Amino acid sequence: MNVADSEVVVSILQKDGYTKTGNIGDAGIIFINTCSIRENAEQRVFGRLDVFRQERKKRPGTLIGVIGCMAERLKEKLLEEKKVDLVIGPDAYRDLPMLLRMAGTGQQVINTLLSREETYADICPVRYDSNGVSAFVSIMRGCNYACAYCVVPFTRGRERSRDPLSVITEIDELVSNGFREVTLLGQNVDKYHWHEGGTHLNFSGLLEKAALRDKSLRIRFSTSYPSDLTDEVLQTMASYPNICKSIHLPVQSGSSRILQKMNRRYTRETYIERIDAIRQILPDASLSTDIIAGFCSETEEDHNDTLSLMELVMYDFAYMFRYSERPGTFAQLRLTDDVPDDVKSRRLSEIIDLQNRLSEQSKKEDIGKVFSVLAEGISKKSEYELFGRTSQNKVVVFPAMHFLPGEYVNVKIISCTSATLIGEPVI
Repeated sequence: MNVADSEVVVSILQKDGYTKTGNIGDAGIIFINTCSIRENAEQRVFGRLDVFRQERKKRPGTLIGVIGCMAERLKEKLLEEKKVDLVIGPDAYRDLPMLLRMAGTGQQVINTLLSREETYADICPVRYDSNGVSAFVSIMRGCNYACAYCVVPFTRGRERSRDPLSVITEIDELVSNGFREVTLLGQNVDKYHWHEGGTHLNFSGLLEKAALRDKSLRIRFSTSYPSDLTDEVLQTMASYPNICKSIHLPVQSGSSRILQKMNRRYTRETYIERIDAIRQILPDASLSTDIIAGFCSETEEDHNDTLSLMELVMYDFAYMFRYSERPGTFAQLRLTDDVPDDVKSRRLSEIIDLQNRLSEQSKKEDIGKVFSVLAEGISKKSEYELFGRTSQNKVVVFPAMHFLPGEYVNVKIISCTSATLIGEPVI
């Protein structure tokens, strides 16, 4: 989501006469787009800001700005301790040209007001760091849920959906510019809804509209919330070959007791019901997830519930973290972070080890199969190889031969690592 936001920022500034540089030594303005979901992400930002301040010493007058979620959450600290010039929240990007002019006079500038309407629907993002094949399209912003550990409702505000016409227009522009894949983005895409006059459009309807624009364009989406992922969405995915058969369904914990403490709106049992529906309607779909180790009061039994759920679902991939308390959240204010650090680390290691085995097993099961792979670029290890992804979002490396990025290639899988499929084109 930060990538999509950064592309909006570049678009706004380019219209005001600014140009983007890939060399920090040439920059008169340095922005860092931030995330507050994990503590270590914030610590990395603080480290980068120290580097940027050294750049400012070399070139007095250089402006440093913090944008995104961290700007909203840590505005005073950023201004006072890190001496940044601008602190701009995720709903204030339209004001950047004016705010930059104010900062240019020597004053520190802040705008972190959240909006109930802003979706940047009329702004065409600049794909400044794109591979020219795949792109992100934001369909909504914010979140109405209040998971106990999460800062998103405070940093990105309430849910609001984007006008579907603007979404489809952006997709059409991407197709006309040669892009072959788009990922529809939202904190909880399943809550997308648009009312205008007597017309109502939900996420399933928007997904179908996107799929119908161009049969050669792949459609992905992220992220789904377990209790909101409907059979209607799954049926739509099954109906259109160009909607990728890959679902990211964060579970966070396999224990119903911990899920309740997290204020997640499902239980272990209802989560499994959604998994069963996916397996029935989309038997070839891949599944990925998010998992938190060591949430408040988590016991060994709770931890083992997570491990057993992982084995039951057989995730292809997972984002795995140890719990870190985020200031201002319900968990920080009302719950006790009582799982020792060494226990969190050990449980996280067990989760990672299990997921590595599951990922490798998933890849091995693909050996001998043929997949349609969308080539995205040159492999990092060899200029004679391309890499791309299957509909199931698995990375495949294969000989380039005469193929180019942006082409679909039928590839037979001949071997694998735990992270990558190795294949050869089927001629």
